[in-house]
Amino acid sequence: MIHSLLARYHQGSHTIDYPREPAPEMDARYQGRPIIDQKRCQGQECTICLDCCPGAALKREPTGLLCIDMGRCLFCGACVRQCPRHALSFSRDFRLATGRRDQLIVNGVEPPTDVRLDQLRRKLFHRSLKLRQVSAGGCNACEADTNVLGTIVYDLGRFGIGFVASPRHADGILVTGPVSINMKEALLATYKAVPEPKVVIATGACAISGGLFRGHPETLAGLDEILPVDLYVPGCPPHPMTILEGLLQLVGIAPRDLSKE
Repeated sequence: MIHSLLARYHQGSHTIDYPREPAPEMDARYQGRPIIDQKRCQGQECTICLDCCPGAALKREPTGLLCIDMGRCLFCGACVRQCPRHALSFSRDFRLATGRRDQLIVNGVEPPTDVRLDQLRRKLFHRSLKLRQVSAGGCNACEADTNVLGTIVYDLGRFGIGFVASPRHADGILVTGPVSINMKEALLATYKAVPEPKVVIATGACAISGGLFRGHPETLAGLDEILPVDLYVPGCPPHPMTILEGLLQLVGIAPRDLSKE
């Protein structure tokens, strides 16, 4: 036993210091917040990126600006590879979560924004948030990255955030998957079982917009069709850091600070 304890002592802590310290640098292959260089874009006459996007995430605003809906984006990089003028790229910024659906639209102008809960819920759930995770027809990718938050690297429990087995013991639900018609009733029953006040988190492109299944008669076109969503976490799947940062914002532990950028 003493040898095991000494070995553990010499190994030190494996838990990241975020948010007390800056987050670890993301891998060079990581594709985070999209960047659009409107000056490079050819404008209305070019539809290459729109045509190649599997999630139909790109469109043009009435003003002519190209924009990307992160709620639909699969972060596959097809648009970046196909754009002949290199107007599109992905940064390593993992801070993608937001509290409003329209704030997931990126056009190269607006910066990311903070998540805001009402004062009562923020006070109640600050360092004390229990969630019931609902896989509403997901492929298990978003579920897997959510589970990663329980490892020693992220240690979600140190912030008072955790997952529970029963919705009656939860403060809210974290939903993954495109919400299939077969799961709709079960999802609504789970939501109803959570006591008030409560929060709803849509995690991944499928939960936010239907993802690749959008338009299919057996799925919804986003969780907010049937429930009020407090936090949108985009990605396919979202990186664990994206989920963590969104949750910390939601409960007011690590508000996003853009003043130094």
